[in-house]
Amino acid sequence: MSSTTSAAPRTTGATAGGHEQVFTGLDRSGKLVFAGLMLGMFVASLSQTIVGPAMPRIVAELGGLDHYNWIATAAMLVSAVAVPIVGKLSDLYGRRWFYLAGLAIFMVGSILAGMSQNFWFLVFSRAVQGLGMGTLMPLSQTIIGDIIPPRQRGKYQGLMGAVFGVSSVVGPLIGGSITDSFGWRYLFYLTLPIGVLAFIFIFKFLHLEHTAKSGKVDLLGMITLTPALVVGLLATTWGGTSYEWSSPVIIGMYAITAVLLVVFVIIENKVAEPLLPIHMLVRPIIALSVAASFAIAVAMFGAIIYIPVYAQGVLGVSATNSGAILIPLSVAMILTSIVVGILISKLGNYKIFLVAGGIVLAVGYYLLQAMSYGDSQWHLTLAMVVIGLGLGLCMQVYTLVVQNAVHQHELGVATSAVQFFRNMGSTIGTAVLGTVMSAQMSTAIQDKITALPKQDLAKLAQMKASGGGIESSDLESSVLDPSKLEKLPGFLAEAIRSGMGDAMHDVFLTAVPFVLAALLLSLFIKQMPLRDTLHVADEPATTTGQFAAVGGSEPLAESSLGEDEESAAVSGDAHRGDSAGSDRDETRSQSARPQSADEQSRGSEHADGHGEASAEDVRAARRQSHRAEGPAQHGRHASR
Repeated sequence: MSSTTSAAPRTTGATAGGHEQVFTGLDRSGKLVFAGLMLGMFVASLSQTIVGPAMPRIVAELGGLDHYNWIATAAMLVSAVAVPIVGKLSDLYGRRWFYLAGLAIFMVGSILAGMSQNFWFLVFSRAVQGLGMGTLMPLSQTIIGDIIPPRQRGKYQGLMGAVFGVSSVVGPLIGGSITDSFGWRYLFYLTLPIGVLAFIFIFKFLHLEHTAKSGKVDLLGMITLTPALVVGLLATTWGGTSYEWSSPVIIGMYAITAVLLVVFVIIENKVAEPLLPIHMLVRPIIALSVAASFAIAVAMFGAIIYIPVYAQGVLGVSATNSGAILIPLSVAMILTSIVVGILISKLGNYKIFLVAGGIVLAVGYYLLQAMSYGDSQWHLTLAMVVIGLGLGLCMQVYTLVVQNAVHQHELGVATSAVQFFRNMGSTIGTAVLGTVMSAQMSTAIQDKITALPKQDLAKLAQMKASGGGIESSDLESSVLDPSKLEKLPGFLAEAIRSGMGDAMHDVFLTAVPFVLAALLLSLFIKQMPLRDTLHVADEPATTTGQFAAVGGSEPLAESSLGEDEESAAVSGDAHRGDSAGSDRDETRSQSARPQSADEQSRGSEHADGHGEASAEDVRAARRQSHRAEGPAQHGRHASR
């Protein structure tokens, strides 16, 4: 597959003789394309945070109090399912129209949500939005990989990380204000002009030349993965809330998920164009990066969800102001993401930031779990700043690592894999930490009340005897309701807040092992050279940017620490996902057998355009080697 842009008059193509193109910056058209990608990412991520403050008003008007979490769950489920499917389809059929379709679907969902007259129609509208979100978020990152080489990609992905940080700050702040001033429906209409502007930029300036593949869509993979994700995510969402974790319903749902995933893996190992290529995911550098990104997401979203809960329940911050409590974290993450992206582009080294990010995050979560009732808000602010610095150091870098390690025709599915497992981490993190809070809060509050001085216990007994007592369930709910706490005696309100502080300590402590796991995994991620050039596979390319023609950069496989598996990450594994054209078939057949070091070097030179020999010379050599090898050596893949 060739995926390139040719929108600007200052564009130059790949030169003859195997010369690569060195990226020297985006021109005007390229900058407008990048602006469109940022706007698309902004509306998708904003829709995740802006609705929260309006939930009470929405439920009061439309009903559905018992099912209010479906407003968020519907978008999450559909988005999670869409991410891997869209990533693979964009590799097969091109990204431009998928991205534009994602924007259109998202805006249709926004209009429907704003027009909703009943609760379940709003849930349906949010599901439509989720389909758009599941398209926009991974493809924004993937298209960056199409038009910007890895060495310079860091600063642009840093800006994408900043967009996510801005949306996490702006969403809760303006959500409540718009709801109070204009009504909750305008929260959905707000994204429309931004989405239209993004659509215009992408439609007018992004022109990806795509050589369509002849491979069949992995329908069996979709049929098995979709219900596996839906059932598994619902079990994770319902566990500990709607049902006990040990209930037959939750156990049965996880059993169904496990069976479907086993069937999915079997299918993916057999089809020509797998939805999630297992051979790609098991490469060490990709497996480690995806796993670390998953672990970071568990901890990150645990902090985003439960720090405001701590602020309200322990520090006594009002619900209105609790949305602003995350500003220090978000600002630190935004600034660090931008700086790290620039530094990666200058230094060409990403591993130092992954390791540093893990260390800083570990310090931040240590400070977070060390807090207790009576600590000042400055302690919380310090912890959030440190966590924001850690997230800014590493969060977006994992995407860069994965994109740098794959062949161009796997770029979409590889980027989607990172986003997919990040989504899984956020869902699982929210559920696991929520379960810990629910389990610990009741016990912690009761322990604090039991430990009250005798005179306070006597007063509490008198209150219960006179009918003015409060049930245990009311004590737990009052911790997040200032109006209820104000009606309680001071000693009782203080005991409840102190118990909440102990429970939140356990919540934040639960996130620490995930941070340490991410740090440990990052230590084993290999440092591969970041190319100054785009991948050039079989066809010459042009791109929306400024390039200078150069010849003969070092072969990637030879410069990646001498590891066979890392060499194969770019050259050898291309055979799994490309069934179009006889040249590619022969290349895949050749790579299906063990390769010598010389063959690996030649393969890498061909795959990435770093060698001095022309692409046609390399293909001719491979065809000759293929004929000498004989069909019997190529196994199952050659039979395809």
